[in-house]
Amino acid sequence: MNLSSVRQLNMYRIIIYICGFLLFSEWLRPLEIIADFNNVSIFFIYAAFCFFISFIQLNGVISIFLKLMGLVFIIDGLYIAERIFSRNWFSVSYDQIIYNYQVIESQQWWQMTPMFRSLLFLILLWLMSYLLFYWFIVAKRMFIFVLLTIIYVTVVDTFTIYDGKWAIIRTFSLSMIALGLAHFFKEMEKESISIGRISKPYKWVLPLTGVIVLSSLFGYASPKLTPQWPDPVPHIMSANPGAGTGPGGNGGPVQKVGYGENDSQLGGGFIQDDTPVFRAFANDRQYWRIESKDTYTGKGWEDTLDEETSTVSPEDLEFETFTNEVDTEEHIALLDFTGAANFNKLVYPYGARTLHGTNESGLSRSPFPSNITLNLHEETGEIDTVQNGNSTQMEEYMIEYNQPSFEYNQLREVDAEDPQEIVEQYTQLPNDLPNRVINLADQIVEDEDNRYDQAKAVESYFAANDFEYDTEDVEVPEGNEDYVDQFLFDTKIGYCDNFSTSMVVLLRSQDIPARWVKGFTGGEPMNQTAPIGDEELSIYEVTSGNAHSWVEVYFPEVGWVPFEPTKGFSNNTDFHLDVEESEGESTSDENDEAANQDENDPENPSQAAQQENAESDNENGASGINNDNNYTALWVTLGIVTVIATILYFIRHRLMAVYINRKLRKNQDRDTFEKAYLFLLKLLENRDLKRHDNQTLRDYARKVDDHYQNNDMRQLTNHYERMLYRNENDNSQMKKVTELWENLIKNTLS
Repeated sequence: MNLSSVRQLNMYRIIIYICGFLLFSEWLRPLEIIADFNNVSIFFIYAAFCFFISFIQLNGVISIFLKLMGLVFIIDGLYIAERIFSRNWFSVSYDQIIYNYQVIESQQWWQMTPMFRSLLFLILLWLMSYLLFYWFIVAKRMFIFVLLTIIYVTVVDTFTIYDGKWAIIRTFSLSMIALGLAHFFKEMEKESISIGRISKPYKWVLPLTGVIVLSSLFGYASPKLTPQWPDPVPHIMSANPGAGTGPGGNGGPVQKVGYGENDSQLGGGFIQDDTPVFRAFANDRQYWRIESKDTYTGKGWEDTLDEETSTVSPEDLEFETFTNEVDTEEHIALLDFTGAANFNKLVYPYGARTLHGTNESGLSRSPFPSNITLNLHEETGEIDTVQNGNSTQMEEYMIEYNQPSFEYNQLREVDAEDPQEIVEQYTQLPNDLPNRVINLADQIVEDEDNRYDQAKAVESYFAANDFEYDTEDVEVPEGNEDYVDQFLFDTKIGYCDNFSTSMVVLLRSQDIPARWVKGFTGGEPMNQTAPIGDEELSIYEVTSGNAHSWVEVYFPEVGWVPFEPTKGFSNNTDFHLDVEESEGESTSDENDEAANQDENDPENPSQAAQQENAESDNENGASGINNDNNYTALWVTLGIVTVIATILYFIRHRLMAVYINRKLRKNQDRDTFEKAYLFLLKLLENRDLKRHDNQTLRDYARKVDDHYQNNDMRQLTNHYERMLYRNENDNSQMKKVTELWENLIKNTLS
């Protein structure tokens, strides 16, 4: 074989082998999404290294040595902090191997460490490089691998969130090239035609290239059937949460739930992700705020208040959402972030005031790190965390905050004018907003005469109508279709973004300033506590699935008040009613008035008797009741009051149950039943049957029935949902409903 033939043969082998490697890379591409790989690029590099070593056909010992060294350096760089090949390095490696061997021996595969899993995967790449070299170059039998690759890509595209559209095109093109060249050289061998006898090779290459290009274009441009069955991805992901991002679904892109910064195009389904983002040490559940956005475009939200940031001191964060007129209570919280926190923002509760660092144990405050700069966006409340000039997410910090408690009457009685800048920024709406959205808002608030009740009417509208909370089959508006209009009138299916955006738009259509807010809900309690500062705080785990959006409504002289319109979620903001204070002031005024009347009425017999007694006492030299007797009577009275108060505290739920039961039997209407049902939920929560975030009433009812081994809660919840959401009120069933409620109360109190 002459030199020209050798070159042509080597070129053929190189092309075939490159096609084989590129086909194999299609097996690796989806791993970053469907298997949550964080270092796929490193595996690509190692695979390419192994393919190259196999292709140049070095001596077997040298080849094994080079591949082994590459494997060792990758494992060392990813997982071992010790100096490579040091005594401690070998000790760590040995411990890892022994531990994972025991795990495999006990068949507890899920307990294998990331290091050992990566090691096994690198060994697999090593073996595949040799196997593919044999298939493609030596045996020239690549059809089976090509077929397996096409099946793999199509299955992954169909049953996972990986978008395999371009992967299928790449696989088809590479397969045609590899199979075409392989068939061409097989025919030459069959006919005993020497490569050196081929003149003008491009005459043989051009037809193959033309067939591949035309076939690819024809396949891409040809009409295709619409899907013949529902997308299986959301259903699979509901049983296996935590996968990555990717397209799919009927309504638009299926996204991975979590905090993101781009909200310009809302809609489309998402899959749940329970990856922990941070642990919150707090006195109770909080809404953890990050930012707000002001401009609704008809498709999503944009921040048009993007002025220059100002650097704020950790001792005074400066950003405030409410005024000094709001009652507050001082608290402290600690936030401990994981590596899954992929945003460089400060996460904080309402009323955030001061930041601290933490000591090594993480349980007490220390000075805030001096190399961290806090840049505040004054309008949105977004606080960027910057370290040495680069954006970063802090691993842990402690925060002092004044937790607000809004007084109902104060909110209802607000009558001051909104500041002009608030009106301009937070009543904005698109010019092409459909009129039926505005008309609906008019109907919702027409019976309310103050801003708070109007906001509550809009907040309650979604729960009282046929709206559904869903994360899968959520539509994306197309063309000129408005996102809110589609949700309110067409689909009525969505998640927090749909509900919160709709509430903001409905309020703004009534010239009520409102804004869209993003952050996290309170997370799930870990049933643990920890001493932080001077408080014993509960620990909550906040995951990507707790990413959330809600609404803030502006009240003059009060500030921004949070509201929660999303169906199935409860507002963690504290509200109170100063009933006792009002009644106390009224009683005090009445007593003062009566006293003044007594003093001004000389014929008042009580006053005359008191004067006679006083004169008699003075005449007899009596000093009244002895001081010792006064103190004794006082302590006895306090003791009796304390005992009674203690007894009442421990039987308060029983007393309340008796009261509600009588009321339910007397007034079997919707409001009474709703109060009775909510009291039952609160009572169950106090009996460690707490309803979790994102848990529907039906799922919660099933949990309660499993606990009590009956189906009373499901029946009661079914009636509650029909009454609340469908406005059905069947009086003939109220007797049975009352009995169900009584049975559940008895089980809970027993």
